[in-house]
Amino acid sequence: MGCNHDCSSCSSNCGSKQDLHEELNPHSSVKHVIGVVSGKGGVGKSMVTSNMAVTFNRMGKSVAILDADITGPSIPKAFGITEKAMGSEFGILPAETETGIEIMSINLLLKNDTDPVVWRAPMITGTVKQFWTDVVWGDVDYMFVDMPPGTGDIPLTVFQSLPLDGIIVVASPQELVSMIVEKAVKMAEMMNVPLLGLVENMSYFVCPDCGKKHSVFGDSHIDEVAEKHGTTVLAKLPIDPELAKKVDEGKAEMFEGNYFDEAAAQLEEMLNK
Repeated sequence: MGCNHDCSSCSSNCGSKQDLHEELNPHSSVKHVIGVVSGKGGVGKSMVTSNMAVTFNRMGKSVAILDADITGPSIPKAFGITEKAMGSEFGILPAETETGIEIMSINLLLKNDTDPVVWRAPMITGTVKQFWTDVVWGDVDYMFVDMPPGTGDIPLTVFQSLPLDGIIVVASPQELVSMIVEKAVKMAEMMNVPLLGLVENMSYFVCPDCGKKHSVFGDSHIDEVAEKHGTTVLAKLPIDPELAKKVDEGKAEMFEGNYFDEAAAQLEEMLNK
């Protein structure tokens, strides 16, 4: 009732809903698309995106990152990319990291990295779509889409316009006891997008002197949340100053930790069933 037949702004799952997926650039092939979301900012979503991409790349997969956080892009900085994107007769060419991860971000198109993107929603969501339709990605095994926090225009656009295999929700311990994570999870459920798993960042800190774990931000509740929503815990990440340092220095690929190995193995198994 009350349907205006405009599916572009609708989150209902009625039978008449159209397939709104945008067509991928004809010179590209992307096997799996994974969205990385969070209920709020500052929980390490882009760090998880970067390191998950690095882990899959080390596994010998062809990997790409679509930075959908148009007003707060941070993926190029994590990989130390400062050059701008180039174009060809076939479309926009993504930047490539030292180890071969393809990246497209609004910062690769701005004159200066610090220039703010002061756009209204239609232009922002249109740009996200163009990153899918106009970028020559080539052959990609796994594409990670780094989304802005919350449940606004861009997550809705990505959920509707890109053929997502599912999403990963990133949260911190104190966020897991609030309703913030619930909102992100329920949005995915409303949009019929599979929840691939949860990642708890800043879960604990290991004392370098005694080796004891300290729950700096409170006890973990991620297992209860995962059970409630019938999903899995992909990783419980510690507070690691070395990891933060590498990402801040633009050397995400140089971090030698293996925090994401098990998560990557679980995701690959899920997506290839």
